[in-house]
Amino acid sequence: MSEHTIAGKKVAFLLTDGVEQIELTSPWNAVKEAGGEPTLVAPKGGKLQGYDGTEKGETFDVDLAVDQARASDFDALVIPGGVVNADHLRIHKGAQDFVRGFFEQHKPVASICHGPWLLIDAGVVSGRKVTSYPTLQTDLKNAGAHWSDEEVVVDQGLVTSRNPHDLPAFNSKLLEEIAEGEHAGQTA
Repeated sequence: MSEHTIAGKKVAFLLTDGVEQIELTSPWNAVKEAGGEPTLVAPKGGKLQGYDGTEKGETFDVDLAVDQARASDFDALVIPGGVVNADHLRIHKGAQDFVRGFFEQHKPVASICHGPWLLIDAGVVSGRKVTSYPTLQTDLKNAGAHWSDEEVVVDQGLVTSRNPHDLPAFNSKLLEEIAEGEHAGQTA
């Protein structure tokens, strides 16, 4: 059991085909074990294809289409990585709007690996401290973020990590931020 209880807290997981599945399943299980209620939100309904690196992995059932999802219905947002997942999500207008809603409402957002690409296109990283998969650092810096190579970076409710090896620290900080709730400094 986690030291942070998030009983009854609703957590949206935003992803699409190509997600790095451990970056979905590990935080998803951490949220459930701490008493939270995870919901899989995606641009389309049905099933999504997960990947383990470059190999096809499991499929995951979509709970809610992003165009029907509202940030106000959730307490926090998790954006897993995976190159293909992040590359497709970042150009989806509905996904961008959904992400912006969490920042406008000062709610915790956690993103790992390639997930922060979506934060760039949602226009929410300028002036924020972040980390990511190393290949995103120039993109994030060009978008005005302060990038550093650390296991986990927390900035006023925004949690970011680099890769699956960082998941223990990522999950711990994700639960801590959800337990703390809204942060005035968590803004777009």
